Amino acid sequence: MKKLFVVLTFILFAGNVSAQQSFFTRERLTNMENFDMKPLSWGYFLGFNFYDFNFDYINQQEDHNTDILVKESIGFNVGLVGDLRINNNINLRLEPGLYFTQRNLTFPGFVEAKDYFREVKSTYIHIPLLLKVSTNRLNNFKPFVVAGISTAFNLSSNENNPDDNRQGNFRMKSNPMFYEIGFGIDFYLFYFKFTPSIRGVFAMTNELVPDNDINSPWTSNIENLATHAVFINFTFQ
Repeated sequence: MKKLFVVLTFILFAGNVSAQQSFFTRERLTNMENFDMKPLSWGYFLGFNFYDFNFDYINQQEDHNTDILVKESIGFNVGLVGDLRINNNINLRLEPGLYFTQRNLTFPGFVEAKDYFREVKSTYIHIPLLLKVSTNRLNNFKPFVVAGISTAFNLSSNENNPDDNRQGNFRMKSNPMFYEIGFGIDFYLFYFKFTPSIRGVFAMTNELVPDNDINSPWTSNIENLATHAVFINFTFQ
């Protein structure tokens, strides 16, 4: 997950550099000249996500043969954007959205698939409060960095399900907290502002709901379970 975030960050940064070189070569017609003067603006976003789990173990083996394996998949995001202008370079943003994802877990030490395999589907209502810090506008684009905190409601957490891994149910807490950091570029087109961005999202709380048996072969060795994710969003305002 960290390698993916670095690669995607490099791609977006390279695009930013290329755009700067192109935009600095000559003056261009300014689109939506007064758009950023609005105290409040609204929009929506579509995008993709890559959710992962980070496990900390009570007894960590050097050869990692007891580690739980996580297979990620590409998920889908959709949501709304509310933007409050503080000054020419700072905005406060609220970006509530619906995030769909799936992670497959393989537990070591089991023979049968019903014991070692868990399909963890999650539907999150994700609510971040973000501080956006931008450069001055350069013709029709404006790079920015963004950081903030967020909470989420995992509608598929199984937190209150009395059945645990013994019955095939992997349980998580339904309301994790995160911190987020990323960057993007605002492109001012003729009719709207288009913004591709990338963010890393990191859980600050333990999301694991342990099995009912304190000696459970599935959860007894897990000290902490935290979600890590990469969001790639395309915003239209």
